[in-house]
Amino acid sequence: MAHQEEDEPSAGSPEEEGQSLEDRSLLQQSLAIRELMDTEASYVHLLQLCASDLRSRLQQLPQGDLNVLFSNMDEIIQVNSRFLHGLQETASKEEEQVHLIGNLFLEFHEEFEQVYKVYCASYDQALLLLEVYRKEPELQREIQGIVEAVVPQAGPSGLSFVLVTPLQRITKYPLLLQKILENTHPDTSACTTLQRATSALQDVNANINEYKMRKEVASKYTKVQQLTMRERLARINTHTLSKKTTRLSQMLKQETGLVPRTEDKEFDDLEERFQWVSLCVTELKSNVAAYLDNLEAFLRFRPHECDLDIAGGPALQYRSLARDLQCEAFLEYKQRLEGLVWRPLCNLAKALVGPQNLIKKRLDKLLDFERLEEKLMEVGSVTYEEEAARHTYQALNSLLVAELPRFNQLTVEWLGQILRTFVALQRDLAKQVLQRAESSMAQLPHHHISEPAFRKLVEDTLDQAGNQLHSFRENFKKVLPPPTTQPLLPGSERQVQALLSKYGPGKLYLTSNISGTGTLDLTLPRGQVVALLQNKDTKGHSSRWLVDTGGHRGYVPAGRLQLYHVVPSEKELGGQVGLQKDPQYLVPEPDPAPPASIPAVTQVVAAYPFVARSSHEVSLQAGQPVTVLEAHDKKGNPEWSLVEVNGQRGYVPSGFLAIAPCPAPWGWSLPS
Repeated sequence: MAHQEEDEPSAGSPEEEGQSLEDRSLLQQSLAIRELMDTEASYVHLLQLCASDLRSRLQQLPQGDLNVLFSNMDEIIQVNSRFLHGLQETASKEEEQVHLIGNLFLEFHEEFEQVYKVYCASYDQALLLLEVYRKEPELQREIQGIVEAVVPQAGPSGLSFVLVTPLQRITKYPLLLQKILENTHPDTSACTTLQRATSALQDVNANINEYKMRKEVASKYTKVQQLTMRERLARINTHTLSKKTTRLSQMLKQETGLVPRTEDKEFDDLEERFQWVSLCVTELKSNVAAYLDNLEAFLRFRPHECDLDIAGGPALQYRSLARDLQCEAFLEYKQRLEGLVWRPLCNLAKALVGPQNLIKKRLDKLLDFERLEEKLMEVGSVTYEEEAARHTYQALNSLLVAELPRFNQLTVEWLGQILRTFVALQRDLAKQVLQRAESSMAQLPHHHISEPAFRKLVEDTLDQAGNQLHSFRENFKKVLPPPTTQPLLPGSERQVQALLSKYGPGKLYLTSNISGTGTLDLTLPRGQVVALLQNKDTKGHSSRWLVDTGGHRGYVPAGRLQLYHVVPSEKELGGQVGLQKDPQYLVPEPDPAPPASIPAVTQVVAAYPFVARSSHEVSLQAGQPVTVLEAHDKKGNPEWSLVEVNGQRGYVPSGFLAIAPCPAPWGWSLPS
């Protein structure tokens, strides 16, 4: 008996312990799988309650608040519903269930990351709304009652319990997989699949956290704050000055080549594309704004309200058509243009501000990053704040590289849609105008002829008018107007007299407006008299001449000079020719010309702009015609003249006036 008892295995043998351990592992694995499936079903059911019942009962909240609170919960429900269906299908295949669950997580992990990162990024904004609701007790009690009625398990946490559930679920997936993996035999293929799935879900959570951090950084730097100068100055402190100085120093080192510049071709290409798109939006917005201003000015002109003093006929038909177009067609077009083109374009321009701020801030953070990288290579370590600055740049750069391509694409699509809408509005306007004017067009003299014949008639008429205009221009070139007396700049008579006596009249030139760009170049106003010293510069270029103003010498463009000769005074013209000439007026040297075929009269114009300084004076613009009432003031002083300009009377300096020719216009008419 004793021998037999020794041959039988005892209750605590290693074989039994191993078998018992394997059974316990299988049991724990089965319980972990059941926990995964049951909690997934409860989770999807809770989300569906939130999306349907809870959201519909919270309609007293603004729609914008509901969009923030529930974010993209509908997309999460779609993804997790399909995932739950896949989990339930694995229950029918117990032998391969663990392997199928691992594959299912590998199949869905990318979708999980896409939907949950959006929800997690907006979760902080939802919490801020909840804080606002807590400050309104009545609203808070109403929300709490609705949540407890729909989701009793929420308890006192209320809406916070519901909103945090998706975050808890995505972070729990790696733990559930790890629990199943711990109770799976390491030699099976299912173990390898579960390991990959666990690692993939851990990466999903890490990527979500990284995305959330990027969004927080972007939210911080995309805010546009309208600060006054005092507020800006109040923000300046030693820390701010230190950062700005360090960045400027780093930039100067890069510009001088002392340190290398970080090259990022991928980002540079994206930024160039973004700047090009931004320029297109800015130019289009400017053009549309000008178009709307012109349209507004056009609508203020109401020809149908004018008294034409015509009893009937086509004029009344035109008034009726103009009234119809002004009050209905054009007004409707303006309203549609503002609603479908202008406002979307303004919204698009506002959407560009955030990325523009991020790009500017990235440059600042890049300078900090480069400096810290140099320090890390030299010292081998950085402080906690410096490490945070490095991570901030990396987060900004990663966010821009990831988001700019999609943003550029959406902006181009948005811009294209705005342009297509603008073209469609133009087409609709043309169609409406033609429909409304159809009856009036029948009254036109050529409405009965075909379109090709009408085109030919218009072309012939335009050719005939062009020939008349060409003939008028050729005849006009043959007529030389009388010499134009051009006044000198006020107070320059003595300077001209000095130049005449020193260089003679053949060296005098009159300048146009000249802005000097070089160290030896002169800046001269229009009407300045100068004397030619040399018709080329030191390099032998004949395009720059050396001149003397009577006080300064320097170079001016040769094309800005016009040769002038002294005009004899009226007294000398009445006597002998060739005697001493009056230097007060200079005129271009006239060439011999045939007798003028156009009768010439003269008019007085303003040679220079003048700004009135009192109610007794009147302002002038250069070239503006004036009527001289008295060539002196009340005391008989000829330096001031009483003139009339645009119905206003006042005194102006006599030296600011000039006599200009005014040829009588020719009469010519379009072909009938």
